[in-house]
Amino acid sequence: MYQKQHRHYDRGYRYQSGSGYTTGASSSSSRGLDWSSQPGLDKTQVSPLLKRDRPAYLAVDKENYIIGYVIPVFRSSQEFAAGYSNTKEARLRNTSAYMEHRNLFTSGLEMERSEQISRRENMRQSAERISLSKTIHEHGEHFKRMNEDSLLHAPEFVIKPRSHTVWEKQCVRLHCTVSGWPDPRVVWYKNNVAIDPLTNGGKYNIESKYSVHSLEINRCDFDDTAQYRVSAMNSKGELSAFASVVVKRFKGEVDESLPAPRHGPVSEYGITFQTHIADTFGVSFGREGETMSLGCAVVIYPALPRYQPEVQWFRDDVLLGPTKWTHMQWSGDRATLTLTHLNKEDEGLYTLRVTTKSGYETYSAYVFVRDADAEVEGAPGAPLDVGCLDANKDYIIVTWKQPAVDGGNSILGYFVDRCEVGTNHWIQCNDTPVKFSRFPVTGLVEGRSYIFRVRAVNKSGMSHPSRVSEPVAAMDPADRARMRGTSAPWTGQIIVTEEEPAEGIVPGRPRELQVTEATKNYVVLSWRPPGEKGLEGVMYYVEKCVSGTDTWQRVNTEIPVKSPRFALFDLAEGNSYCFRVRCCNSAGVGEPSDPTEATTVGDKLDIPAAPSKVVPTRNTDTSVVVSWEASLDAKELVGYYIEASVVGSNFWEPCNNKPVNVTRFICHGLMTGETYVFRVRAVNAAGLSHFSKESEAVEVKAAIASPAPPFGISVLECVRDSMVLAWKQPAFVGGADISGYFVDYREVIDGVPGKWHEANIRAISERAYRVTDLKENRKYQFQVRAANIAGVGIPSLPSDTFLCEEWTIAVPGPPHDLELREVRCDSMTLLWKQPVYQGRDPVNGFYVDIKEAEAPEETWRGINTKATENTFFKVKNLKEGETYIFRVRAQNQAGVGKTSEISERVQALTKPGTKEIVVDVDDDGNISLNFECSNMTPDSKFLWSKNYEDIPDYSRMTAETKGNKSKVTFKCPGEEDIGIYSCLVSNTDGASSSYTISEEELKRLLEISHDHKFPTIPLKSDLAVEMLEKGRVRFWLQADKISANAKVDYIFNDNVVSQGEKYKMNFDKNTGVIEMIMESLTPADEGTFTFQMQDGKATNQSSLVLIGDVFKDLQKESEFQRKEWVRKQGPHFIQYLGYEVTPECCVVLKCKVGNIKKDTSALWYKDGREIKVDENLGFTEGVLKLEIAQISKKDAGVYEIVLKDDRGKDTSALSLTDQGFKDLMNEVFDYIANSSTPLKITSTEEGIRIYTFVSYYNDLLPVTWHYKDSPIKFSDRLKSGVVGEQLWLQISEPTEKDMGKYAIEFSDSKGGLRRTVELSGQAYEDALAEFKRLKATAVAEKHRARVAGGLPDVVTIQEGKALQLTCNISGDPMPEVTWLKNEKELTSDKHCILKLESGKFASFTITGVSTLDTGKYSILVKNKYGTESAEFTVSVFIPEEVGGKKK
Repeated sequence: MYQKQHRHYDRGYRYQSGSGYTTGASSSSSRGLDWSSQPGLDKTQVSPLLKRDRPAYLAVDKENYIIGYVIPVFRSSQEFAAGYSNTKEARLRNTSAYMEHRNLFTSGLEMERSEQISRRENMRQSAERISLSKTIHEHGEHFKRMNEDSLLHAPEFVIKPRSHTVWEKQCVRLHCTVSGWPDPRVVWYKNNVAIDPLTNGGKYNIESKYSVHSLEINRCDFDDTAQYRVSAMNSKGELSAFASVVVKRFKGEVDESLPAPRHGPVSEYGITFQTHIADTFGVSFGREGETMSLGCAVVIYPALPRYQPEVQWFRDDVLLGPTKWTHMQWSGDRATLTLTHLNKEDEGLYTLRVTTKSGYETYSAYVFVRDADAEVEGAPGAPLDVGCLDANKDYIIVTWKQPAVDGGNSILGYFVDRCEVGTNHWIQCNDTPVKFSRFPVTGLVEGRSYIFRVRAVNKSGMSHPSRVSEPVAAMDPADRARMRGTSAPWTGQIIVTEEEPAEGIVPGRPRELQVTEATKNYVVLSWRPPGEKGLEGVMYYVEKCVSGTDTWQRVNTEIPVKSPRFALFDLAEGNSYCFRVRCCNSAGVGEPSDPTEATTVGDKLDIPAAPSKVVPTRNTDTSVVVSWEASLDAKELVGYYIEASVVGSNFWEPCNNKPVNVTRFICHGLMTGETYVFRVRAVNAAGLSHFSKESEAVEVKAAIASPAPPFGISVLECVRDSMVLAWKQPAFVGGADISGYFVDYREVIDGVPGKWHEANIRAISERAYRVTDLKENRKYQFQVRAANIAGVGIPSLPSDTFLCEEWTIAVPGPPHDLELREVRCDSMTLLWKQPVYQGRDPVNGFYVDIKEAEAPEETWRGINTKATENTFFKVKNLKEGETYIFRVRAQNQAGVGKTSEISERVQALTKPGTKEIVVDVDDDGNISLNFECSNMTPDSKFLWSKNYEDIPDYSRMTAETKGNKSKVTFKCPGEEDIGIYSCLVSNTDGASSSYTISEEELKRLLEISHDHKFPTIPLKSDLAVEMLEKGRVRFWLQADKISANAKVDYIFNDNVVSQGEKYKMNFDKNTGVIEMIMESLTPADEGTFTFQMQDGKATNQSSLVLIGDVFKDLQKESEFQRKEWVRKQGPHFIQYLGYEVTPECCVVLKCKVGNIKKDTSALWYKDGREIKVDENLGFTEGVLKLEIAQISKKDAGVYEIVLKDDRGKDTSALSLTDQGFKDLMNEVFDYIANSSTPLKITSTEEGIRIYTFVSYYNDLLPVTWHYKDSPIKFSDRLKSGVVGEQLWLQISEPTEKDMGKYAIEFSDSKGGLRRTVELSGQAYEDALAEFKRLKATAVAEKHRARVAGGLPDVVTIQEGKALQLTCNISGDPMPEVTWLKNEKELTSDKHCILKLESGKFASFTITGVSTLDTGKYSILVKNKYGTESAEFTVSVFIPEEVGGKKK
C-alpha cells in the first residue's frame, strides 16, 4: 500500500532490484538469477545454443546493443573445470585418478600453473566467441536497417539533463539529447505538472532542434526550486529523465513577501510546537468545469523564522500530489489547494494535515461537485473514474463508474473513446452502447500509449465526456516493466551473475490456471509460470475447447504471449468453454496445464440488490445524516448513490455525484425548515440497483444536543455565609432553549480542592444565584452546568478561588449579565443588570466604558460623562468592522463601584439580511410594530420588550407571530405607551431591533391613525371652472384615489341638481374626473356650486363660489365665446391682421384664415379704398399677405381685409397711423440698426472719413453722430451724409483736436443701438498720414503738366505744302515744351517754326514740307508735378505718284 502511495519508494525499490547484481555473488538467495529482473538483459534476445556448446557471455540491452560481459561466479577451481572445459585434456584432469595423481606427485606450483593455463584457454575461447557474436550482430544490424519496421525503437536519452544550483535572478538551461524512431514527442514537467510557455509570460522557453531539447528558465526565483522531468514518448514507449534546480539568494537581498531568513540553524530541539488551523473552508459546492480553491490559515507557535511544517492534502484519506488538476501552495501562514477544473472525481472529503515534530493537526470538509449543464435537455451526467483494469499489446480493458444523474430516463449504455497520446484525435471504440462498465478496447498499435474517456447515452441524448484516463501503453506487462527502466550506454561494465539459465530444456506445465473475469464480450485467463527455475525464456499458447467435446483449438496460433494473462474475444454467448495453457521456448512446447472448469460466456456479475432500512437523522440546519443497510450478496460493489426529495415535490436530486462505499452519509446543501425523504441505490460494474424504499420524512433543522458549558463565573456579593455568583450563557445552546442551570461548589484548603457539592437541586433560570451554607473566611471554587430538553451539559471549568467574607465597602458591587443587541455597522445597544450588592446607598446611575478588543488596557475610555439611570445604553459612532469590548460601573452617593466583567467581543458590522422594526398604521387606524427575521430556526421565538424589560401585561397591546414575522398592535395608544420597544429573536445569531416611540412620534402616528379611521378622498385638483366652445361652462375636479363604487352629489345653493337639459354630469371612475357642464349662464345661475363625494367610509367635498364681478366676468366670457363660435361657422380669421418686418426691412401685412372655400373672396382696403389684386396680394396655406417694400410715410393708413362668401363674412383691420405707424417704423429701424456694420476709419484727399454700412436705408431713420459722447454740431469742416447704404462722417483737414471717440447712434423703440470707434493713437496717425498722401497726390494731379488736344494722330500732306499744328498746354508752374522727331529734339528754324504763345498754346509749323519731313513727331511738356506727351505721325506724298496711281 505504501508503494502505491509513494512513487519515490517505488522508484528506489526498482533501482535497488535493478542493481542487485553487484552483491548477488555473496547471497545464496540470489542463486538462479531471473534474467527478466535485470535491466537491459532479455533472455529472448540470446540465441539458443547447443547443449554442449558454450553460451555467449555478453550482456545486451533491449535493442541488442552490447553493454558488457557476463562472467559466472567460480565456486571452486573444480566447479570451473567441470562446468566450462570441453577439451579432452580438461576432461581427463577432472577424473578422480588424475586428481589423486596431481595431489600426490604435483607440487602446488604445478597446480597453479595448470589452473592459469586453463583460464587462459577459456579466455581465448571467450574472445573468439565475442568476435563471432559481434560479426553476427553487425550482420543483423545491416538487415535491420534494410527493414523499415526494424527501425522502430523506443526513446533513449543519449545525454540526460543535469541538475543545477543557481543564484536568484539568473537564467538556467536544462538540455538533453533524445534518440528514437518515430521522433519522440518531448514534454517538460515541473513537479509532475506540464510546463506551458504560453501561460507563463516569458518565464519559460522550450526549444527542440536536431534531437536536442532544452528548457530555459528566465530570472529564477525561489518558486523555481523544484524537480524537473523531461518525458520522451513515441509509439514504442515512453522514457523520462530527471534533474533538480536549486535557486539561492545573495545575503541581504530578501523579498519582503517571503518569510524572513533566519540566521544560523533553527534549533527545534526542546521546542514544543502548538499548531492551530484557522479561517477554515466549509462544506463546498461546485460544478463541473469550474475552479475551486480550498484554504486554511495555519498558526504555529512559537513562530520560528523560515520553519516550514509538512503540509499535506488528502481526498478520502488518499494523499494528493501536484497534478494538472490539483495545485498546492504554502505561503508561510496559509495552505491552499486549488482544483483547476472540477470533475466528479474531485468530490470527496478533503483533509488538510499540518505536521510538526510535536504532532499534527487536521481539518476536514466535504466538497460536492454537481454535473455540468447538459448540452441536450434530459441527457445523463458524465461517467467518472475512467481507468484501465488490464493492458496488453492486444487489448486494454477500460473501466468506469456510472453517473448518479440519468436525466430522467434510464441510461441505454456507454460509448468508449480513445485517443493516442500526443494527438487530439478521438476515436469511438464501440458502435453500440455497452451497459457493463468495463469494455475491452482492441485494434491498438503495440507500444503506443492511449488515453480514454466514456460518454453515457439515454433516449434524450449524449452526456458530456468524462475526465480522461491516465495514459497507458498497449504492450505486455513484462515489456512495460522493462520499459520503465533506463538503459545505460556502453561503459565496459562487467555484470556478474551466479549461473546462467538452463538451455535445451522444455518448460513444464503452467500452474493455477483460472478464469478471473467473464462477460458476454470477453473472458480473461490468468495463471502462474511453471515451477522450474532457470528456464530459458518461457512463452505461452492458450487453447480452448467447447464443453462436452475433446477438440482443443489454439487461440493465439501466430505469436505466443509472454505474460501469464490473456483475454479471449469472439466467444459465442451462452456456450460453455474450457481453457488450458502450454509453455514453450526454443527447446519446444511443453505439456498443457490442467483445464479450467466449464465457463459459460455471459455476464457473471449481477446488478446488486437494493439497499434497505434507510434512516435519516437531523444533523444541522442544512444537512441530514442518512444511514442504511448494505445490499445483500453484492459482488464487486462500487458504492452507493443517495437522493433527496422535498416531501410533496416528487422531484429527486442526487446528494452525491461520486459513489460512497460506506453505509452512512451526511447530505449537505438542504433547505432549512423543509421536510425531506431519502432513497439509496447501489452500483457495481453491472449497473445500478433499484432504489431502496423511501425513508421516513425528516425536517431539516439542527439536532438538539446538550448545551456547552457556561463561562465567566464571577462574584456579585459576599456575606458571611453566602455568595452571589453570576456567569455567562454558553456560546452553543444545543439547538434548544436553556431550561436552567446547576451550580456546584467545593472548598479549597491550602490550595487543595475538595469534593464537589450541589448548590441547587432544581434548575434555576437566571444567570445569577446565591450559594448558601458557606463558611466564613473559607475559600471556594464553583462550576456551572447548563441544561435543555436534551439533558444537562458538561460543567464549566472551575472558577477562580473566592474567599467567603462579608463585603463592607460603601460603593456598589459590579453590574452583571452584560448583553449586546442590535449590532450594526456604527452602533449597538448594551444591556446589563443591577448590582446585587448596592453598597451603603442605593445605586443612582451607571457609567459605560469601551475599548477596542486588541487595544492595550490603558485605552479604556468612558462613553457617557453623565451617569445614566437606565440599565441599557445605545453606543453610537462606532467604526465599521472594528471589534469592541465593554464594561459597566455603578455609582451611589458614596462613589463609583467595581467594574463589571468584560462583555463579549463584538464586531461593529451589520449582518446580511438584518431587518429593522417597522411601524405601520392599517386601514382601520391600528398602530403596530412589525419585525421580520430572515435567519430563524424552527425553535426561534420573538421576544418583545419595552425599555428592554419584559412586557408582563399585554392589556395595552396584542402580539401576533406568523412564520418569520411578528407584530405588536396597540389597542388604545396613549402617553403610557411612550418608550423604546425592542424585539429579540431567540436561537439566532443575535437578530434584534428596536423602535423608539417618543411624544412627537406618538402624535404623528395618532394623526395618521385618525386619517385612516376617518378617511377623506384625496383630490388631485379642487373644483374649478373652465370655458368650452359655444360658451358652455364646465365645472370639474379630479380625485386622486377613488373606487368604482364611489358616489357624487351635485349641489347648487344647497339644492341637489340632476341630469337634464341644463346640466350634463359625467364621472370617469378610471381617471377620477368629475364634471358638470352648463350650456350657458344666466343671472339665475349666480351662487355656490358644490361636489360631494363618498367612497365607502371615505368622504370629501369641494365648492366654488360664483357671485358678483366674478360671475359677471364669467357670464360675459360665455356670451363672447358663443358669438365666436357663431362667427367661426363661416369664413373667419384665425389670427387677425398684423404685420411682420423681414430682415430685408420689408413690411408684410398678414392674417390667418379658416373655414374657407373656393368662392370665398378676400378684399384688401386702405383708408376705405380697395387695393387691387396686382398690388402684391398673396393667399397661400390659409395665410393672407400684403407686402410693402421700402415703406415710407405715404404707406401710413388704416388697412382692412374682408372675407365673405354665401355663409357670411368676417372683417379684420389694422391701423398704421400715428402711434401704429411709429411702432412699425421703430421695428423697421431696429432691423436697420442691427444690420449696421462696425464703424471703420478711412482717409480721403479732403480729410478722414468714419463710416458704416446698413442693409437698407430709410429717410426716416433717426441717426445721430457723437464725438466724445456728445452730439456733433456739423459745420463746413464736419459733415455727415449717406451714399447708398453707407452712412459717413467727414472730418476735413483733421488736426490733433479731432482725436477721440466717435459714435453713431440709431434710435428705435428698444432704446437704440450705438456703434463706436476710437480715432486716436496709431489709428489716427495712420489715417492722418494717408490723408496727407492722398491730398498731395490730388495737388500733384491738379497742377502737373498736361497736353490738351489739337494734335491729330496722323497727318498726310502733299509735298511743298505748309503744315501748321497747334495744341493747348497747361500746368502750374508753366511747363517746359519740347518737340521731338523720331525721338530727337527739334529746334526752331526757318523750315520748322516752334512757338509758345501765352503759355497756353504751342504751335508746330513746317513752311514747305518735303519727303524728308516724314516721320513720328511728339510734344513733351514737363513741370515739377509731372510730364505728359502727345504723338502724331506726318506722311508726305508726291503728287505725281498719286496721279500715276490714279491713272
